[in-house]
Amino acid sequence: MTQTAIISEVAPRDGIQSITGALVSTDAKIALIQACYDAGLRRMEVGSFVSPKAIPQMAQTEVVLAACKRMPGLESTVLVPNRRGFDAAIEHGADRLGFFMSATAGHNKANLNRTREESFDELAKLVKDTPAGTLIRFNLSCVFHCPFDGVVPEAEALEWVERIVFLDPDMEIALADTTGNASPDQVSRVFRQAIGRWGNRFAYHGHDTYGMGVANVSAAWEAGCRVFDSAAGGIGGCPFAPGATGNVATEDLAWMFRRMGVETGIAWNRLLVAADMAAAIPGAVPGGRMRAVSAARQAA
Repeated sequence: MTQTAIISEVAPRDGIQSITGALVSTDAKIALIQACYDAGLRRMEVGSFVSPKAIPQMAQTEVVLAACKRMPGLESTVLVPNRRGFDAAIEHGADRLGFFMSATAGHNKANLNRTREESFDELAKLVKDTPAGTLIRFNLSCVFHCPFDGVVPEAEALEWVERIVFLDPDMEIALADTTGNASPDQVSRVFRQAIGRWGNRFAYHGHDTYGMGVANVSAAWEAGCRVFDSAAGGIGGCPFAPGATGNVATEDLAWMFRRMGVETGIAWNRLLVAADMAAAIPGAVPGGRMRAVSAARQAA
């Protein structure tokens, strides 16, 4: 029986949020989403309802979301940092709401200017108020390593996971390696414990700062995880995590899973088009390996 990995494309949001200088136009964001859609990707993180003053690249998320709703079968996730963003996401018909906080005090303060308890209390209310039929993804950042607090004790991270689990019996929970400094054995242990205690409801969000992104995805896969975030062209980074670089490249994951005999639904030749488009966005810092492998391009 063929196994399946679900890849959630995050270049349109996480991939471009850190770009400074020239703004990525709304048309360019929609074009990138269309290219990823044409490659077969059916889950994407397409924007965030945050103040454009805070993150200018997320301006006009409502226009991007409207375009996404014209692509049949596309599940569009938008990040919502607070009640205002929550209300906007519901109003504009987001398929999935992405809530987020950090497992560590240092990053939560830097990213959200709140304590973890303050963030959790507000998000618990938003989870409760989410209308029936709207999906939820609860993203827990810095599960493995924090740019301010260092390596995260696994027991501490899992305590926060447990608290999140009991907010809703069905919502997906993403465990994020925000800095890209997790190690495969660490990822394996955390996912095995989480899945063993609370079932297979977890996703993995990884970065490739230290070159361990694909290895960490493989470790999460072997531990039972089946949903993975990645960005075409390997672009991305967190503006509030010093030193963190791009997301794991979608093309690297697609190639790895292809070699493993795991189905992703991705058309390799069309994915390279999307990856090249993402990597060429002015100000983006591309990553990944497969775009530079001539044999991989010949396979397209």
